[in-house]
Amino acid sequence: MDDLLIIGFRTLFLYALIVLILRLMGKREVGELSVIDVVVFVIIAEVAAFALDSPDRKLINSVLPMLVLLVIQYVSSLVSLKNKKFRDIVDGDTTVIIQDGKILEEEMRKQRYNLDDLFQQLREQKVGSVFEVAYAYLEPSGNLAVFKYGETAPVLPLISDGDIDGRHLKIHNKTEEWLREELRKKGIEEPEQVFYCSWEKGELKVQLKQAYL
Repeated sequence: MDDLLIIGFRTLFLYALIVLILRLMGKREVGELSVIDVVVFVIIAEVAAFALDSPDRKLINSVLPMLVLLVIQYVSSLVSLKNKKFRDIVDGDTTVIIQDGKILEEEMRKQRYNLDDLFQQLREQKVGSVFEVAYAYLEPSGNLAVFKYGETAPVLPLISDGDIDGRHLKIHNKTEEWLREELRKKGIEEPEQVFYCSWEKGELKVQLKQAYL
């Protein structure tokens, strides 16, 4: 009977604790979870299971790992916020899969993304042929964003929080030297001053960081 009471109490306590941890970790859809998020969730679930399976085990032995995981996730999210390279490693980045009706085989291989997956997602978006597609982007979530000819072309940042994105420059057939020269024309000496920059309708759009306004 005592064990049942302990298990009941621990279930309620761990439920409240896990809900609190998930709230502190921020709002994200399941498909948008980073690798770190998934690892944290899996380990938390395992730790909670141990706490319920072993009523004689001290509860602090399960609570402490959960709090440590929360700190790890919180610190990684702060680093991710400030460092795009770290963010790309953890969360991944958008990949062009189709450009001007042509499937980019090399990019598909890098992402371990096969033709069956591609055609399935195209069918799900009611796209009958690859040749109808101007651009198709494989998002970090695994979703495929498709833009047909005649639709508004997607805008990809050339600079995000001070970091130049070489892959996006390549898509626009631009170079880093070109970008730096265009920034200097606008009186901007370093990319680190830029919060967001994109190439839209033949014009460079720039938003500076607040510190440089």
